[in-house]
Amino acid sequence: MHTLYTSEPHTDRRDWQNIRAMAPLLWDYRGRAALALLSLVLAKVANVGVPLVLKEIVDSLDATGAGPLVLPLTFLLGYGALRLAASLFNELRDAVFAKVRYRAMRQISLKVLRHLHELSLRFHLQRKTGAISQDLDRGTRSLSSILNYLLFNILPTMAEFVLVASILFSQYDAKFAFVTFLTVAAYVIFTLMVTEWRMHFRLTMNALDSEANSRSVDSLINYETVKYFGNEELELNRYDSTLEKWEHAAVQSQTSMSALNFGQGSIIAVGVTFLMIFAANGVVSGEMSMGDLVLVNALLLQLFIPLNFLGIVYRQLKYSFADMDLMVKLLETEAEVQDAEQATSLKTDHAKVCFDAVNFSYQPERPILKDFSLTLEPGKKVAVVGPSGAGKSTLARLLFRFYDVTDGSITIDGQDIREVTQDSLRAAIGIVPQDVVLFNDTLYYNLAYARPDASRAEIEQAAAMAHIKEFIESLPDAYETMVGERGLKLSGGEKQRVAIARAILKQPSVLVFDEATSALDTKTEQDIQETLAEVAKNRTTLVIAHRLSTIVDADQIVVLDQGSIVERGTHEELLAHNGHYLTMWELQKKEPQGSSGS
Repeated sequence: MHTLYTSEPHTDRRDWQNIRAMAPLLWDYRGRAALALLSLVLAKVANVGVPLVLKEIVDSLDATGAGPLVLPLTFLLGYGALRLAASLFNELRDAVFAKVRYRAMRQISLKVLRHLHELSLRFHLQRKTGAISQDLDRGTRSLSSILNYLLFNILPTMAEFVLVASILFSQYDAKFAFVTFLTVAAYVIFTLMVTEWRMHFRLTMNALDSEANSRSVDSLINYETVKYFGNEELELNRYDSTLEKWEHAAVQSQTSMSALNFGQGSIIAVGVTFLMIFAANGVVSGEMSMGDLVLVNALLLQLFIPLNFLGIVYRQLKYSFADMDLMVKLLETEAEVQDAEQATSLKTDHAKVCFDAVNFSYQPERPILKDFSLTLEPGKKVAVVGPSGAGKSTLARLLFRFYDVTDGSITIDGQDIREVTQDSLRAAIGIVPQDVVLFNDTLYYNLAYARPDASRAEIEQAAAMAHIKEFIESLPDAYETMVGERGLKLSGGEKQRVAIARAILKQPSVLVFDEATSALDTKTEQDIQETLAEVAKNRTTLVIAHRLSTIVDADQIVVLDQGSIVERGTHEELLAHNGHYLTMWELQKKEPQGSSGS
């Protein structure tokens, strides 16, 4: 179950907060909204006018018998005109308001996605993509549903009720209006009470639906892992166990809804029966005409038919508010890392990077970096090595400001990266990550992602420098080849070379190679080392390395262990030191030399 941003219980107070939060989305089209409301009122006036004209038709026919039909014909034409007007204004209302509704949906979808991109890495590492996808889909649809229910169901029904009540009060005995009010009050109270009782069934269904979707997406994303361990049945059983709970909640929801519908129908049936008895009694006693009987019946049908749907509308409205609440809470989630109020753009004259007494931990009880100080001189190559968990990749995350340091500072050309905009900071840094994830699009799109405005010639040149141009041009669709989800149609080495091409294309001031050749075979690695050296020339370069053979030419090598620097120097100096680095070097020399990618 997705619980990242659902800690606050859902309340009616939050419903109004959420409505106020969404209201600005409608303001740009307030004129259209007002015209739609006017059309709504006119449609209801025409709708209520139909029974009034019908009464005159019946009374005229009853009084004239076989006499001339001039007067009824006039009323018949008026009847048809009112029917036509009601239909016209209903459709006009829908057509005019469509722009408002769908623009609001578009804006909220864009707003949520922008906010998700602004949230910090910690949030995205904790999130469940499938659950968030479901929450956002339901949240976006809920906005449309709420607009639809409020403006096209609740307000029209209220307007119709006021019109019907005024007719009953002005033209008939007070008992008609009294029974009508009593029936409507009983109906509304019953609907509210039962709907509130059964809301938790729907909320449980939503939570389990999100959980089931999250499980299915997770198992498909990890398709290869599932296959490696032959755990298809395990994944299906986990998925089915959630669906079983969802099924139980769904059955309870449907059963309780049937009970609600029957109760609503019973209240309406009792109320209509009493009103028809009063009307029929009035006709028999001569106090009312046949037209009055028809009018009362038609008015009640016009009132209770939409009121019957109002029960469904109210339930759906409550569900939509619950769905919207998840989306609004997501929008209320604040980014852990934000630009300072007076943040300026980063200026990189020389791109000198300094880690000054940096301390950092993902959780307070588990420190990752301890009093870490390191200077990356302009145009120099600094390598960081060490065992897994030593904090090497954390350096890249801190440099990109995915997290803020706990203590100390990181500066570029003397500018604290917390005092510059994140956009300008990340524009100045290029990275070749160890785990390269590509978009499910063409090779060209993925290559151009580093600089979308780059020319085709520049992109092809970057591909050639990354030793992937020949491979691409050998494919049937060349640069238009689809790479598959997360780039699964490419080998690890091919994806790594795409990442290297992107780093070349970006032309950053600072370069980070995070195990940049880990997925390349030995021959390709040797070929591409020269390219990396050429790309890194005159750029400040941080290399996070596993293969020590790739960083023997580094200007400085730093050995990390448990978050602290234990050794530093050139390759030769560290070998002569006879410490951690020499031990790692000797161990790697004993490892078999084989290909690790293609």
